Amino acid sequence: MRTLFTVTRTRGRSWDATQPMRSQKQWTEYAAFMDQLAADAFVILGGPIADSGDVLLIIDAPNEDEIRDTLSRDPWSQQGLLNIRQIQRWTVLLESKR
Repeated sequence: MRTLFTVTRTRGRSWDATQPMRSQKQWTEYAAFMDQLAADAFVILGGPIADSGDVLLIIDAPNEDEIRDTLSRDPWSQQGLLNIRQIQRWTVLLESKR
C-alpha cells in the first residue's frame, strides 16, 4: 500500500481568463518549476481538469506542510495565478505494474 496526496489547485485573482494557460504571466518560470518537481518525483502526475479551471496534482510527500511549503515557492502561487483549493491524503490500493 502506498500513500500519496491529491492536490487540487484553482485559478487565482491574477489569472487572465482571456488568455490560455501557456500565455499566462511567468509561464516559462512556472513550467520550469513544475518540471523540476516532477524530475524530483515530488509531483507524480499533474494537469488541468477539463475546462474547470482546476489543476490536479498527485504528490509524493511526507505531509501536508511540505506540500504547502513547496508549492508556496511556485511562481504562479507567488503571483496569485494558482491557489491551493484542497489537499487530501490518498491511499493507493490498486496500481498497475506496467
